[in-house]
Amino acid sequence: MLSISATDGWRRSHAGATIGLLELSGVDNAAPSPILESRKRELEAQLREAYDGFDRNDFLAIPVLAAYRRYYRHFKKTYHLLLQIESIVLRGKDLPTVSPLVDSNFLAEMESFVLTAGHDVEKLNEPILIDESLEGELITQMSGGSKAIYARDMIMRDAKGISCSIIYGQDNRSPISSATTQVIYVSYAPPEVSAESVSTQLQGIEENVRLFSPSAILEQSRLITTE
Repeated sequence: MLSISATDGWRRSHAGATIGLLELSGVDNAAPSPILESRKRELEAQLREAYDGFDRNDFLAIPVLAAYRRYYRHFKKTYHLLLQIESIVLRGKDLPTVSPLVDSNFLAEMESFVLTAGHDVEKLNEPILIDESLEGELITQMSGGSKAIYARDMIMRDAKGISCSIIYGQDNRSPISSATTQVIYVSYAPPEVSAESVSTQLQGIEENVRLFSPSAILEQSRLITTE
């Protein structure tokens, strides 16, 4: 089980925020999951029915999306999950297919709207910290390019550098691959996103993973708060 803790700097800068951690081992990410694909089609239909007639203002009236909007606006960015739910509901796009472990998270995100990253446990190097970014720090994005990130963004860092940033996403060292057998999902919730919403997100991911890996072992499921 990975040991992950939070810095005092994160607690001071992001008072009221919550981090969710879900770690599962004994998972199989090597092949597509027909049952998960079926679940996607069901969810797409449910989302289109639930949000029929919505426009952007209606979505932004949802408290979780409103909270992320405030966070992203501080960095002059738009919450990408807002764009994704709009593409599904308003433009008829289907949920993407990447891999079962990645798709399990995305399915849960489209129900809770809680931003979550997934990492291969074996590619992370302790100590692992939830922290705030500093001026001038860099992240190597999944594309391989190096990016200077904003100061005071919520991040996770390991012994080799920044593993994930809310604004700029995951690094290129630790993403889930077809060979992943132990995964950790990290939810990043700014102030005004309830701890209950984060717990719901973790539960949703686990339920989705067990559709194709029913014998997965729960290593940890917990919340880190600033209190």
